[in-house]
This record gives sequence, C-alpha cells and structure tokens, in this order.
Amino acid sequence: MANAVIVDAVRTPMGRGKAGGALSEVHPTDLMAAVLAALVQRNKLDPGSVEDIVIGCVSQVGEQSMNPGRLGWLAAGYPEHVPSTTIQRMCGSSQQAVHFAAQGVMAGAYDIVIAGGVESMSRVPMGSSRVDKDPYGETFKARYLPGLVNQGVSAEIVAAKWGLGRAEMDAYAARSHQRAAATDFSAEIVPVVTPAGVVARDETIRPQTTVESLAGLRAAFENPKDAARFPQVGWGVTAGNSSQITDGASAVLIMSEAAAARLGLRARARFVAFDVIGDDPLLMLTAPIPATRRVLAKAGMQLGQIEHVEVNEAFASVPLAWAKELGGDADRLNPVGGAIALGHPLGASGTRLLTTMLGAMERSGARFGLQTMCEAGGMANATIIERI
Repeated sequence: MANAVIVDAVRTPMGRGKAGGALSEVHPTDLMAAVLAALVQRNKLDPGSVEDIVIGCVSQVGEQSMNPGRLGWLAAGYPEHVPSTTIQRMCGSSQQAVHFAAQGVMAGAYDIVIAGGVESMSRVPMGSSRVDKDPYGETFKARYLPGLVNQGVSAEIVAAKWGLGRAEMDAYAARSHQRAAATDFSAEIVPVVTPAGVVARDETIRPQTTVESLAGLRAAFENPKDAARFPQVGWGVTAGNSSQITDGASAVLIMSEAAAARLGLRARARFVAFDVIGDDPLLMLTAPIPATRRVLAKAGMQLGQIEHVEVNEAFASVPLAWAKELGGDADRLNPVGGAIALGHPLGASGTRLLTTMLGAMERSGARFGLQTMCEAGGMANATIIERI
C-alpha cells in the first residue's frame, strides 16, 4: 500500500460571513480558484498531472450548486480533462474529502490529487438548501422528532453534561482569540483580490477579546420550550463562545510518496490513521470523543503521543468536553486558536484545520497531530498525521 503524503496546504484569509465582510463580494468559485491556483504555482506543478479534485461544500445550492471544485479549477485556467467531485459530510466535508483523497492514493487509484473545501456563508447562508422544506421524512421523525434540537441547544446540553459553566466557556473563547492573534498565519494564507482591494489577513480575529467583554453577551439559544425540557441547562452559549459564520476556501495537495520524490517535492507530512463515526444525534456534537478513541486505536497510539490537537471550535463546549472526557492537555489543544477566532466556513473548515495544524507543527517541531471535528447529525471525522 502506497504512503499518502501532504505536499502543501493553503487557505484564503477568513472573512466574516455577512454583507460587508472582507470576502463577501467574491464568488465562491473564485475563492476556490485562488487556493487551487496557489497549490499549482507554489509547487511548480503540471496542472495536467492532477488526477482528481475532491471538494467539500455544505450548502450546495445557488452559487455553490455546480460542483465548485470543477468550476474553480476551470476558472483558474487549468486543463479541462481534470475532474472534480463534491463531498457533503456537514462540517466535516473537506476533512472527509482529505480522507477520500488520501485513501485513493493509498489504494493506488491516484498519484496526485487535491482535497479542499469552500463555503461563502455571506452569499449562501447556512440552511439555504432547506428553504423551509422538511429534510426529515415521516419515518425519521417517528424515531427522533420532536426529540432533536438545533446545534446551539445541543452545545448547551453538552456543557451541562460535562459541567461546563459560562465563565469557563468564555475564558476558553478569549484564549482562542489571544492564541490566534499571537500567531503568524501568513505562510498558509493565499491573498484574495476583491473589489475593495487585496485581502491577505484574517478578518475574524479580535485580539481585544476578554472574558469581561464576553460576559456581557446574552445567551444565544435560550428559549422557553427548551428551558422547560432541559432544566439542567445553564444557558451559557453565546455568539462570543461559538464559532464565527465565515467565508473561505482551503486546499491540500496530496500525493503518493513516490510521486512527490519523482517530482522533487518535499513531503511535509504523512497520513497515519483515519476514522469517521456517528454518535447521539441529540447531543450531536460529541462524536469527536469516540472518533478520537477509535483513530488512536487504529494507529496503535495513546493521546499523550499527540503533540498538537485540533478539535473544531464549533462551540467552546465541544473541545472542553473532549478534553474533560479524554484528559487532553490544554496546551496542546488548539494551540494557535480555532474557529471561535478564525471562523468556521463549514465545507472549508476541515482542510483549514489541517492547513493550520501542519504549519503550527512545523513551527513547534511536533511530530504527530490529531484533527477531529463534530458534524451535524451527530458524526465526526478524525485524522492523525505525522510530520516529516
């Protein structure tokens, strides 16, 4: 079985996903084209040698409805014979794209493949694909509804189950901004040309964030119906200790080790193990815990061997519950900040986390990194890489 290696990983800056956000005037096809072009140009790659492009995107509707990897590749001016496909595993879409791409290399189906993701949440808002339609169907509802709740309420239930109070979640959120503000992300960022000029830095990081400033925010998901149903909930989840709605794209160049050597390209990391798992759809956000246990078992490793961990900060309660359950080291958990500071552009987040983790591991000298992400419906992907 061939070794699958990461040759390069890039992302756009993160823009606030609302009207007037730094990237809100850029079509998602152009965001995708920017990161694809960067991978080709940075590595002096023959674009015709790419065998497939696997792209994650959650809201596959409107401006994101026509295979964004294919459109981005063609928009960048690259050969028409290179195909693309789109993956939807909710927030883990581009992490799953990485799994499929790397597994394809390991199986011998590919030598050179790109995995990535895109989401323009200002132009295609979250939930656009539903448009007041029922996605469930009667059989599913007979099993689960009215038991299910939105993710914000799930985050509150998780906080209550693991004994996480508002102050702890706010302190974690402030630390995410502080860690991100102290980090130089320039090596992984591809500047994006917008009508207002070139954007080369993340718009989402707020260095001035403090526990005191976060304490003034109201609970975002408190409502009488769920308060009566879940009396144990403390209603401490706010916009400040949740991930930011964001625009962005990211992509990773994956090859067989032999192809990288043949092309004279340095392999920056290799893939060690993969997992994807489902968990309770009511709690929804807890699957990173069993995914971590299972991916470590597949790798024959202990958590203490992992020097860098990325648990997507969908809500502060997610990484905090993960750490409490598994005994994770706070210094190794999201050490350069996470989605609370950098944002969560849904389909692009998996490869954004991988890009950021790889760069941080190279700066710190860490050997092993673990990435895991909660996903709507109660799922999670987990990936372990080894820096070369």
